[in-house]
Amino acid sequence: MTSLAILGAGKVGGETAYLSAVLGLVDEIVLYDVYEPLLRAQVLDLQHTGLDLTISTETKRMRDADIFVFAAGTPRTPEIRTRADLLEANVPVVKRCAELLQGSPRVIVTVTNPMDANNYGLWRSIGIDRERCIGFGGQLDSARFTGFLREAGISAQGVVLGEHGEHQVPVFSKTGLKVPVNEREAILERMRGASMEVISGKGGTVFGPAYHIAMLADAVIHDRRRVFPCSCVLDGEYGLSGCSLGVPARIGRDGIIEIEEWRLDPWESSKMAEAGAFVQQLCRKFDGKSGT
Repeated sequence: MTSLAILGAGKVGGETAYLSAVLGLVDEIVLYDVYEPLLRAQVLDLQHTGLDLTISTETKRMRDADIFVFAAGTPRTPEIRTRADLLEANVPVVKRCAELLQGSPRVIVTVTNPMDANNYGLWRSIGIDRERCIGFGGQLDSARFTGFLREAGISAQGVVLGEHGEHQVPVFSKTGLKVPVNEREAILERMRGASMEVISGKGGTVFGPAYHIAMLADAVIHDRRRVFPCSCVLDGEYGLSGCSLGVPARIGRDGIIEIEEWRLDPWESSKMAEAGAFVQQLCRKFDGKSGT
């Protein structure tokens, strides 16, 4: 039996549960939310699909899950300018989650923003191997980047590294084309605000995140060993440590199999260093140091 646990049954958590069930990725879903009416409604809605699926709301069962998705906490709204602005609100949620997961599932996927810092915080708080903590965001950013490239007349698969936020790093060098710096900066500026129209129009991003989280879960469950742009706790890779940051990582049954170190061009390397410095500062909150 393959089990998926999701803490936070709201828009993204609920849609991820539904999509994982419909795609037949899991046999059991453990779903929990502090707001009981929402939790009850999501469980009933899943049951009403008629799918052959075991659904539990027992938090103790989360520790035994094959994959645990952390999607609880305060979400981004139109009034919240950046994902990093959510740090103070969601640090206590990360710590409560860590207390719940002592003993921990096989693989943890962090969704709650600011995702990179929270992924690092879960790793620090739970004390498990860094390979088992995967931060979600790079796949979504990469899909948006691919769309913007197409609009610019560039037919290529976009990849985004760095922070899942203002300091994201679109890897133009992977397109095989020479893209001028001014065009890069223009596309990057559009990417920084890519989610806000969705958030303003419907209250939050749902379909994109849920789909890509399900694909990440699929890679773990079926040991796909595919490379995804995702946030990993770094220990010298890309010259960085003391943070979790978006990098190309091969994902399989036990989480991160390896981190690939790509050769970045000067513009990308500079942006990556900026992203690392910014996220390192956020991560100090979990190291018991000031600087956030």
